[in-house]
Amino acid sequence: MTIAAQTQPEPSTSALPDYLQPERTLVMGILNVTPNSFSDGGKWFDPSQAVTHGLEMVAQGADLIDVGGESTAPGRKPVAVEEEIARILPVIEQLVAAGVTVSVDTLHAKTAQAAAAAGASIINDVSGGIVDDSMFATIAGLQLRYPQLSYICQHWRGSPEVANQLAVYDNVAVETWNELERRLELMRHSGIDMRRVIIDPGLGFSKVGEQDWDVLANLDVFLHRGYPVLVGPSRKRYLADLETAASDRHPRDDATAAVSMFCALHKVWAVRVHNVAPVAVAVQAAAFLDAHHHPC
Repeated sequence: MTIAAQTQPEPSTSALPDYLQPERTLVMGILNVTPNSFSDGGKWFDPSQAVTHGLEMVAQGADLIDVGGESTAPGRKPVAVEEEIARILPVIEQLVAAGVTVSVDTLHAKTAQAAAAAGASIINDVSGGIVDDSMFATIAGLQLRYPQLSYICQHWRGSPEVANQLAVYDNVAVETWNELERRLELMRHSGIDMRRVIIDPGLGFSKVGEQDWDVLANLDVFLHRGYPVLVGPSRKRYLADLETAASDRHPRDDATAAVSMFCALHKVWAVRVHNVAPVAVAVQAAAFLDAHHHPC
């Protein structure tokens, strides 16, 4: 497959944060402080329980914790920004105080501002700035104040209510990149430090079934653009055919760990998952293999 000309990050005088220069694929643990997320909604809605779970994931091998206060699952009810901030702020503050690198999953610029002020290192916007058209300008301003702040731009064609109807492609990996590239150009014109931008092809977002496998099988389309790549494989519908019966874990966790190792072998920057422990083993195994690899 021929890869088109790259949209490269621009140089910056500020040093890159350490988390953007890892020695292996990082594990991002998902912490939903919501009553209605698709996989674990309600389990960590209480702030103290959320903090405890976040620290447990770190102990299990998570390098980053992604805190979210609004579900993006189909059928969700929108959450007022003030409510989203109230849900996540005490969790961010306590995790940061404990030395955890925190990412915040939000669609809203006001929430991004509050999260950065509370010590979050990453803003993870699954809409890539589409839902809130002030997001890019906000991130550019925040990066001037917070040198450790990065922004994750995920591929998004529309809200979960209409996303499946929009999942029409001739070449899903290439078209996903092309659409991400247009968002990157807008970011550049908004003054965002492009060295602190991470891209995410958005598994399960405006993609169904075989399309997600196609994106995974063609990760090179995203990996050779000069940006760190986040992949979120965890528990999504494309894994349904690989479900396993287990009383102690979600039926898609084994498949998630397998896909995460595949991603780590391809040197993605990070994988975003619910069940950290098996994925931490998977990425470490990939690192061992990489360390022992040598050309014949």
